[in-house]
Amino acid sequence: MKKHRGKRRIALRILWFGLLLIVLLIGGGLVFPTWTPGIKGGNSVSILKQITINGTKQEVMIRGKDRSNPLVIFVHGGPGVPETPYVRKYQDLLEQNFTVVQYDQRGSGKSYHFSEDYSNLSSEMLADDLLALTDYLEQEFNQKKVLLIGHSYGTYIATQAASKAPDKFSAYIGIGQTANWVNSELESLQFMIAQAGLAGNDAEAEELELLREPITEGGQITPRDKIREYGGSARLINDNADIFQGLLFGTEYNLLDAIRYFKGNSMSELNLQAELTEHDITELVDQIDIPVYFVMGQFDLMTSVNEARKYLDELEAPHKEFVVFDQSAHYPQFEEKEKFAQWLNETWAKLPQ
Repeated sequence: MKKHRGKRRIALRILWFGLLLIVLLIGGGLVFPTWTPGIKGGNSVSILKQITINGTKQEVMIRGKDRSNPLVIFVHGGPGVPETPYVRKYQDLLEQNFTVVQYDQRGSGKSYHFSEDYSNLSSEMLADDLLALTDYLEQEFNQKKVLLIGHSYGTYIATQAASKAPDKFSAYIGIGQTANWVNSELESLQFMIAQAGLAGNDAEAEELELLREPITEGGQITPRDKIREYGGSARLINDNADIFQGLLFGTEYNLLDAIRYFKGNSMSELNLQAELTEHDITELVDQIDIPVYFVMGQFDLMTSVNEARKYLDELEAPHKEFVVFDQSAHYPQFEEKEKFAQWLNETWAKLPQ
Protein backbone atom coordinates (compact mmCIF):
# COMPACT_ATOMS: atom_id res chain seq x y z
CA MET A 1 0.00 0.00 0.00
CA LYS A 2 2.79 2.41 0.87
CA LYS A 3 4.52 1.98 -2.51
CA HIS A 4 1.64 3.32 -4.55
CA ARG A 5 0.42 6.43 -2.74
CA GLY A 6 0.51 8.27 -6.07
CA LYS A 7 1.03 11.79 -7.24
CA ARG A 8 -1.53 13.23 -4.83
CA ARG A 9 0.46 12.11 -1.82
CA ILE A 10 3.63 13.52 -3.40
CA ALA A 11 1.89 16.83 -4.06
CA LEU A 12 0.55 16.93 -0.51
CA ARG A 13 4.01 16.32 0.90
CA ILE A 14 5.49 19.05 -1.28
CA LEU A 15 2.85 21.46 -0.02
CA TRP A 16 3.45 20.34 3.56
CA PHE A 17 7.19 21.03 3.33
CA GLY A 18 6.42 24.32 1.64
CA LEU A 19 4.19 25.28 4.55
CA LEU A 20 6.91 24.37 7.01
CA LEU A 21 9.29 26.65 5.11
CA ILE A 22 6.75 29.47 5.23
CA VAL A 23 6.35 28.93 8.96
CA LEU A 24 10.09 29.25 9.47
CA LEU A 25 10.19 32.42 7.41
CA ILE A 26 7.24 34.27 8.91
CA GLY A 27 7.19 32.89 12.44
CA GLY A 28 4.43 34.79 14.22
CA GLY A 29 1.96 34.50 11.32
CA LEU A 30 1.54 30.83 12.07
CA VAL A 31 -1.58 31.15 14.20
CA PHE A 32 -3.53 34.04 12.72
CA PRO A 33 -7.25 34.01 13.63
CA THR A 34 -9.64 31.83 11.65
CA TRP A 35 -13.33 32.32 10.99
CA THR A 36 -16.15 31.44 8.64
CA PRO A 37 -17.81 34.41 6.88
CA GLY A 38 -21.19 35.61 8.03
CA ILE A 39 -24.48 35.01 6.22
CA LYS A 40 -27.04 37.79 5.74
CA GLY A 41 -30.25 37.39 7.71
CA GLY A 42 -31.47 38.05 11.22
CA ASN A 43 -31.70 34.36 12.11
CA SER A 44 -28.70 33.10 10.17
CA VAL A 45 -25.89 31.08 11.70
CA SER A 46 -22.18 31.00 10.81
CA ILE A 47 -20.06 29.32 13.48
CA LEU A 48 -16.52 27.98 13.44
CA LYS A 49 -15.40 26.69 16.82
CA GLN A 50 -14.09 23.76 18.80
CA ILE A 51 -16.38 21.80 21.08
CA THR A 52 -15.52 18.95 23.42
CA ILE A 53 -16.75 15.60 22.12
CA ASN A 54 -16.07 12.47 24.15
CA GLY A 55 -13.11 14.05 25.89
CA THR A 56 -11.34 15.73 22.97
CA LYS A 57 -11.81 19.07 21.22
CA GLN A 58 -13.17 18.81 17.68
CA GLU A 59 -13.70 21.56 15.12
CA VAL A 60 -17.24 22.27 13.97
CA MET A 61 -18.44 24.60 11.21
CA ILE A 62 -22.17 25.38 11.19
CA ARG A 63 -23.70 27.54 8.48
CA GLY A 64 -27.20 28.38 7.32
CA LYS A 65 -29.54 31.20 6.34
CA ASP A 66 -32.01 30.32 9.09
CA ARG A 67 -30.97 28.40 12.19
CA SER A 68 -34.49 26.95 12.45
CA ASN A 69 -33.99 25.09 9.15
CA PRO A 70 -33.38 21.31 9.31
CA LEU A 71 -29.95 20.23 10.46
CA VAL A 72 -27.69 18.28 8.10
CA ILE A 73 -24.44 16.68 9.27
CA PHE A 74 -21.80 15.90 6.64
CA VAL A 75 -19.25 13.24 7.59
CA HIS A 76 -16.05 13.73 5.58
CA GLY A 77 -13.95 11.02 4.00
CA GLY A 78 -10.28 10.20 3.78
CA PRO A 79 -9.53 8.72 6.20
CA GLY A 80 -8.52 12.05 7.69
CA VAL A 81 -9.41 14.43 4.85
CA PRO A 82 -11.70 17.20 6.16
CA GLU A 83 -13.60 19.35 3.67
CA THR A 84 -13.90 22.33 6.00
CA PRO A 85 -11.09 24.32 4.29
CA TYR A 86 -12.92 24.62 0.97
CA VAL A 87 -16.48 23.29 1.19
CA ARG A 88 -18.27 26.66 1.46
CA LYS A 89 -18.05 27.15 -2.33
CA TYR A 90 -20.07 23.98 -2.86
CA GLN A 91 -22.68 24.19 -0.10
CA ASP A 92 -23.99 27.75 -0.61
CA LEU A 93 -27.23 26.47 -2.15
CA LEU A 94 -27.74 23.98 0.65
CA GLU A 95 -27.37 26.75 3.23
CA GLN A 96 -30.56 28.36 1.94
CA ASN A 97 -32.80 25.55 3.20
CA PHE A 98 -30.66 23.64 5.69
CA THR A 99 -28.37 24.34 8.61
CA VAL A 100 -25.25 22.60 7.34
CA VAL A 101 -22.77 21.08 9.78
CA GLN A 102 -19.23 20.17 8.74
CA TYR A 103 -16.75 18.90 11.31
CA ASP A 104 -13.15 17.72 11.40
CA GLN A 105 -13.18 14.20 12.83
CA ARG A 106 -11.04 13.21 15.79
CA GLY A 107 -7.40 13.39 14.75
CA SER A 108 -8.17 15.16 11.44
CA GLY A 109 -7.47 18.74 10.40
CA LYS A 110 -8.17 21.26 13.15
CA SER A 111 -9.21 18.36 15.40
CA TYR A 112 -5.67 16.95 15.33
CA HIS A 113 -3.79 17.77 18.52
CA PHE A 114 -0.06 17.16 18.69
CA SER A 115 -0.15 16.05 22.32
CA GLU A 116 -2.89 13.42 21.92
CA ASP A 117 -2.38 9.67 21.51
CA TYR A 118 -4.27 8.33 18.50
CA SER A 119 -2.92 4.79 18.57
CA ASN A 120 -6.35 3.37 19.44
CA LEU A 121 -8.26 5.38 16.81
CA SER A 122 -11.00 3.33 15.15
CA SER A 123 -14.12 3.80 13.06
CA GLU A 124 -16.21 2.74 16.07
CA MET A 125 -14.71 5.60 18.07
CA LEU A 126 -15.44 8.02 15.24
CA ALA A 127 -19.01 6.75 15.01
CA ASP A 128 -19.47 7.33 18.75
CA ASP A 129 -18.07 10.86 18.30
CA LEU A 130 -20.62 11.43 15.54
CA LEU A 131 -23.46 10.34 17.81
CA ALA A 132 -22.24 12.64 20.59
CA LEU A 133 -22.02 15.53 18.11
CA THR A 134 -25.58 14.77 17.01
CA ASP A 135 -26.80 14.98 20.61
CA TYR A 136 -25.04 18.32 21.01
CA LEU A 137 -26.57 19.76 17.85
CA GLU A 138 -30.08 18.56 18.59
CA GLN A 139 -29.93 20.22 21.98
CA GLU A 140 -28.24 23.39 20.73
CA PHE A 141 -30.75 23.90 17.89
CA ASN A 142 -33.77 22.38 19.64
CA GLN A 143 -34.33 19.74 16.97
CA LYS A 144 -35.26 16.10 17.49
CA LYS A 145 -33.59 14.53 14.46
CA VAL A 146 -30.97 15.48 11.89
CA LEU A 147 -30.28 14.39 8.33
CA LEU A 148 -27.08 12.36 8.19
CA ILE A 149 -24.86 12.44 5.08
CA GLY A 150 -21.59 10.54 4.74
CA HIS A 151 -19.10 10.89 1.90
CA SER A 152 -16.54 8.28 0.81
CA TYR A 153 -14.76 6.94 3.93
CA GLY A 154 -17.24 9.03 5.91
CA THR A 155 -19.93 6.54 4.84
CA TYR A 156 -18.02 3.83 6.70
CA ILE A 157 -18.48 5.88 9.88
CA ALA A 158 -21.96 7.25 9.20
CA THR A 159 -23.41 3.87 8.22
CA GLN A 160 -22.35 2.44 11.56
CA ALA A 161 -23.77 5.44 13.44
CA ALA A 162 -27.11 5.27 11.59
CA SER A 163 -27.40 1.56 12.35
CA LYS A 164 -26.44 2.00 16.00
CA ALA A 165 -28.81 4.93 16.79
CA PRO A 166 -31.42 5.38 14.03
CA ASP A 167 -33.68 7.32 16.41
CA LYS A 168 -31.30 10.29 16.17
CA PHE A 169 -31.66 10.68 12.40
CA SER A 170 -34.43 11.37 9.91
CA ALA A 171 -32.59 9.53 7.10
CA TYR A 172 -29.16 8.39 5.99
CA ILE A 173 -27.54 9.44 2.70
CA GLY A 174 -24.32 7.80 1.55
CA ILE A 175 -22.43 9.69 -1.18
CA GLY A 176 -19.69 7.57 -2.74
CA GLN A 177 -20.88 4.79 -0.45
CA THR A 178 -18.31 2.23 0.61
CA ALA A 179 -19.35 -1.38 0.17
CA ASN A 180 -17.21 -4.48 -0.41
CA TRP A 181 -13.84 -2.74 -0.38
CA VAL A 182 -11.72 -5.41 -2.07
CA ASN A 183 -14.23 -5.93 -4.89
CA SER A 184 -14.44 -2.17 -5.38
CA GLU A 185 -10.66 -1.83 -5.62
CA LEU A 186 -10.41 -4.75 -8.04
CA GLU A 187 -13.06 -3.20 -10.27
CA SER A 188 -11.09 0.05 -10.40
CA LEU A 189 -7.91 -1.86 -11.14
CA GLN A 190 -9.50 -3.81 -13.98
CA PHE A 191 -10.82 -0.60 -15.54
CA MET A 192 -7.39 1.01 -15.46
CA ILE A 193 -5.68 -2.06 -16.91
CA ALA A 194 -8.19 -2.06 -19.77
CA GLN A 195 -7.67 1.65 -20.40
CA ALA A 196 -3.90 1.26 -20.41
CA GLY A 197 -4.26 -1.58 -22.91
CA LEU A 198 -6.51 0.48 -25.18
CA ALA A 199 -3.93 3.27 -25.10
CA GLY A 200 -1.23 0.83 -26.15
CA ASN A 201 0.62 1.28 -22.86
CA ASP A 202 1.46 -2.37 -22.26
CA ALA A 203 4.13 -1.58 -19.65
CA GLU A 204 1.64 0.30 -17.49
CA ALA A 205 -0.94 -2.46 -17.88
CA GLU A 206 1.63 -5.04 -16.75
CA GLU A 207 2.64 -2.92 -13.78
CA LEU A 208 -0.99 -2.52 -12.72
CA GLU A 209 -1.59 -6.25 -13.12
CA LEU A 210 1.04 -6.90 -10.46
CA LEU A 211 -1.25 -5.19 -7.95
CA ARG A 212 -4.08 -7.68 -8.38
CA GLU A 213 -2.87 -10.19 -5.81
CA PRO A 214 -1.98 -7.70 -3.04
CA ILE A 215 -5.31 -5.92 -3.56
CA THR A 216 -7.15 -9.24 -3.36
CA GLU A 217 -5.35 -9.97 -0.11
CA GLY A 218 -6.39 -6.59 1.30
CA GLY A 219 -2.89 -5.13 1.61
CA GLN A 220 -3.00 -2.70 -1.31
CA ILE A 221 -5.27 -0.10 -2.88
CA THR A 222 -5.48 0.97 -6.51
CA PRO A 223 -3.14 3.88 -7.29
CA ARG A 224 -5.15 7.03 -6.69
CA ASP A 225 -3.09 9.03 -9.17
CA LYS A 226 -4.22 6.64 -11.91
CA ILE A 227 -7.84 6.86 -10.81
CA ARG A 228 -7.57 10.65 -11.13
CA GLU A 229 -5.86 10.35 -14.50
CA TYR A 230 -8.76 8.28 -15.85
CA GLY A 231 -11.44 10.61 -14.47
CA GLY A 232 -12.59 8.36 -11.64
CA SER A 233 -12.13 10.91 -8.86
CA ALA A 234 -13.47 14.23 -10.17
CA ARG A 235 -14.44 15.31 -13.65
CA LEU A 236 -16.01 18.75 -13.25
CA ILE A 237 -13.90 20.13 -10.38
CA ASN A 238 -10.27 19.98 -9.26
CA ASP A 239 -10.49 18.66 -5.71
CA ASN A 240 -6.72 18.78 -5.16
CA ALA A 241 -6.65 22.45 -6.13
CA ASP A 242 -9.62 23.08 -3.83
CA ILE A 243 -7.72 21.61 -0.89
CA PHE A 244 -4.54 23.56 -1.58
CA GLN A 245 -6.35 26.86 -2.11
CA GLY A 246 -8.47 26.36 0.99
CA LEU A 247 -5.47 25.59 3.16
CA LEU A 248 -3.41 28.49 1.84
CA PHE A 249 -6.02 31.20 1.30
CA GLY A 250 -9.23 30.17 3.07
CA THR A 251 -10.42 31.84 6.27
CA GLU A 252 -11.22 28.61 8.12
CA TYR A 253 -7.60 27.40 8.35
CA ASN A 254 -4.31 29.04 9.25
CA LEU A 255 -0.80 27.69 8.66
CA LEU A 256 -0.74 25.70 11.88
CA ASP A 257 -4.07 24.14 10.92
CA ALA A 258 -2.62 23.21 7.52
CA ILE A 259 0.20 21.36 9.26
CA ARG A 260 -2.39 19.62 11.44
CA TYR A 261 -4.24 18.68 8.26
CA PHE A 262 -1.29 16.76 6.81
CA LYS A 263 -0.24 15.23 10.12
CA GLY A 264 -3.81 14.09 10.76
CA ASN A 265 -4.18 12.66 7.26
CA SER A 266 -1.02 10.55 7.59
CA MET A 267 -1.98 9.34 11.06
CA SER A 268 -5.57 8.52 10.09
CA GLU A 269 -4.54 6.54 7.01
CA LEU A 270 -2.07 4.57 9.08
CA ASN A 271 -4.59 3.71 11.80
CA LEU A 272 -7.85 3.39 9.89
CA GLN A 273 -7.21 2.15 6.34
CA ALA A 274 -6.79 -1.51 7.30
CA GLU A 275 -10.26 -1.62 8.88
CA LEU A 276 -11.90 -1.20 5.49
CA THR A 277 -10.67 -4.62 4.37
CA GLU A 278 -10.50 -6.40 7.71
CA HIS A 279 -14.04 -5.38 8.74
CA ASP A 280 -16.09 -4.90 5.59
CA ILE A 281 -19.03 -2.51 6.04
CA THR A 282 -21.37 -4.99 4.33
CA GLU A 283 -20.65 -7.38 7.18
CA LEU A 284 -20.72 -4.76 9.94
CA VAL A 285 -24.10 -3.27 8.98
CA ASP A 286 -26.92 -5.21 7.35
CA GLN A 287 -29.86 -3.19 8.67
CA ILE A 288 -30.66 0.51 9.14
CA ASP A 289 -34.09 1.39 10.53
CA ILE A 290 -34.52 4.72 8.73
CA PRO A 291 -34.81 5.68 5.04
CA VAL A 292 -31.53 5.07 3.20
CA TYR A 293 -30.28 6.74 0.01
CA PHE A 294 -27.07 5.91 -1.83
CA VAL A 295 -25.92 8.73 -4.13
CA MET A 296 -23.20 7.84 -6.63
CA GLY A 297 -21.44 9.57 -9.48
CA GLN A 298 -21.64 7.50 -12.65
CA PHE A 299 -17.86 7.65 -13.24
CA ASP A 300 -16.77 6.98 -9.65
CA LEU A 301 -13.73 4.69 -9.48
CA MET A 302 -12.88 5.50 -5.85
CA THR A 303 -15.96 3.65 -4.60
CA SER A 304 -17.66 1.22 -6.95
CA VAL A 305 -21.15 2.08 -8.18
CA ASN A 306 -21.82 -1.61 -8.79
CA GLU A 307 -20.73 -2.69 -5.31
CA ALA A 308 -22.76 0.09 -3.69
CA ARG A 309 -25.84 -1.05 -5.59
CA LYS A 310 -25.31 -4.65 -4.46
CA TYR A 311 -24.95 -3.47 -0.87
CA LEU A 312 -28.16 -1.46 -0.97
CA ASP A 313 -30.03 -4.39 -2.48
CA GLU A 314 -28.99 -6.54 0.49
CA LEU A 315 -29.37 -3.86 3.18
CA GLU A 316 -32.57 -3.95 5.21
CA ALA A 317 -34.25 -0.54 5.57
CA PRO A 318 -37.83 0.77 5.61
CA HIS A 319 -37.15 2.75 2.43
CA LYS A 320 -34.23 2.56 -0.02
CA GLU A 321 -33.26 4.54 -3.11
CA PHE A 322 -30.23 4.35 -5.37
CA VAL A 323 -29.44 7.61 -7.14
CA VAL A 324 -26.83 8.07 -9.90
CA PHE A 325 -25.60 11.50 -11.03
CA ASP A 326 -24.59 11.07 -14.66
CA GLN A 327 -21.97 13.83 -15.04
CA SER A 328 -19.82 13.28 -11.97
CA ALA A 329 -17.43 10.84 -10.36
CA HIS A 330 -16.63 10.66 -6.64
CA TYR A 331 -17.99 14.12 -5.71
CA PRO A 332 -21.54 14.45 -7.13
CA GLN A 333 -22.48 16.86 -4.32
CA PHE A 334 -19.75 19.22 -5.57
CA GLU A 335 -19.51 18.44 -9.28
CA GLU A 336 -23.26 18.79 -9.78
CA LYS A 337 -24.06 20.99 -6.81
CA GLU A 338 -27.20 22.58 -8.31
CA LYS A 339 -28.68 19.20 -9.15
CA PHE A 340 -27.70 17.80 -5.77
CA ALA A 341 -29.25 20.73 -3.88
CA GLN A 342 -32.50 20.29 -5.80
CA TRP A 343 -32.49 16.55 -5.15
CA LEU A 344 -31.86 17.07 -1.43
CA ASN A 345 -34.70 19.60 -1.16
CA GLU A 346 -37.09 17.22 -2.89
CA THR A 347 -35.94 14.25 -0.84
CA TRP A 348 -36.34 16.12 2.45
CA ALA A 349 -39.86 17.16 1.47
CA LYS A 350 -40.84 13.49 1.06
CA LEU A 351 -39.45 12.35 4.41
CA PRO A 352 -41.82 11.82 7.35
CA GLN A 353 -41.62 14.95 9.51
